[in-house]
Amino acid sequence: MNDQIKTFTFQQSLLILLLVLATIFASLFVLKTEPHIALLICLVLISIIGLLNKFKWKELETGIVQGIQNGIQPIIILALIGVLIGAWMSSGTIPTVMVYALTVINPEYLLMTSLFSCMVISSLVGSSFTTVSTIGVALMGAGMAAGLPIEWVAGAIISGACFGDKMSPMSDTTNFASGVSSVDLFTHIRHMTFTTLPSILIAAVIFFILGRITPIDFTSVDDMKNMISIIESQVNISIITLFSPLIVIILAIKRVAVIPSLVIGIITAGITAIVFQGLMLNEFLAVLQNGTSYSIENEQVSNMLNRGGLQSMMWSISLILIAFAFGGLLHTLSIIPTLLNGLIERIQSKGQLILSTAASSFGVNLLTGEQYLSILIPGQSFKGLYDKIKLDRKYLSRTLEDAGTLLNPLIPWGVSGAFFAQTLGVPVLAFLPFAFFLYLSPIFTVLYGFLSKRV
Repeated sequence: MNDQIKTFTFQQSLLILLLVLATIFASLFVLKTEPHIALLICLVLISIIGLLNKFKWKELETGIVQGIQNGIQPIIILALIGVLIGAWMSSGTIPTVMVYALTVINPEYLLMTSLFSCMVISSLVGSSFTTVSTIGVALMGAGMAAGLPIEWVAGAIISGACFGDKMSPMSDTTNFASGVSSVDLFTHIRHMTFTTLPSILIAAVIFFILGRITPIDFTSVDDMKNMISIIESQVNISIITLFSPLIVIILAIKRVAVIPSLVIGIITAGITAIVFQGLMLNEFLAVLQNGTSYSIENEQVSNMLNRGGLQSMMWSISLILIAFAFGGLLHTLSIIPTLLNGLIERIQSKGQLILSTAASSFGVNLLTGEQYLSILIPGQSFKGLYDKIKLDRKYLSRTLEDAGTLLNPLIPWGVSGAFFAQTLGVPVLAFLPFAFFLYLSPIFTVLYGFLSKRV
């Protein structure tokens, strides 16, 4: 950049932020466009503002490309998970879990079962993605069969999956938030219990009440038995099919990198599909590309079983590609650092500091769709201020986790939000009101900041 370039002031950056939010709101809720188009419009608008502010197009283009480069790893992971879901469908893994769930679970307690089973799995593996793409998909099938609102089931699954993503020492975001804040990992986890426990308990109570007050059409129980027989007619149901996800879970516990773990999961699923389900190699490879295509007259079972494949993730991948390009452009224009610096200058108390940290994490999530940046940028920006007002950094690490890790799934173009929506087949805006745990934790964080000196 040359010396003539005009930098944005705090007020100008704030106006740009409001323009972005207004554009997204109008596109999503008034014009009813897909989030891709909303972000593309914002990308064009911000590029024009950058050019008017004497940035060269080459500089803006470089920022966009660098932003996309930062998104390569999550894009690869999303693609592999789409392939893995197809592989586990064809190998019988997910159908087996569906049959077991439909056989054992009482529809009245399906929401509670979904919440707690996902809490357990995610705590073991430390990954909401692994949890949602395995047991989450199966539980969605069970929920559809039981006749429950699918957005309720998705909310319970996502709440449980994100519990472990936040609290497990195996989780990358848990380690990242404590590392960015320079806080001992287990000090960080213990401090998070003050917001996590009340949030998950309230969520559990709500799901229990929803499950009990929802009229269950008990003809659906007979329908579930019929669905089980249809699934069993299409796929060999056996505990053998659970070998592949067991391997993936063991690899996650042993902290093997996620991409090699997913590849091993696909290979082991392929062996199961060919040896145990009788698929030809070319048939299995076709599933990896396009997902399963069982010939089933029952529409509900067909929707449950015909899932996955690389192409199933292209909606999410294209959205994340645009979101990272937009984030790279904002970084080049220094809009996010300007906003954060402006906030820091206005902070006077503990409550204001925690609120500003949470708002900044949410804002970075909103503008970039990137979970790690929502932890890294506010963490680096606010760390010194926590020291200055003598507030223990464990408050910083907890706030970053609550507002960074947990709010990303509530943003349609967030990496987690796009993945959950595509994997479970429920739009973000549909499951958002029912993902209680995800927004209760940040609320408790901010309330404690203003109302309590001890937690």
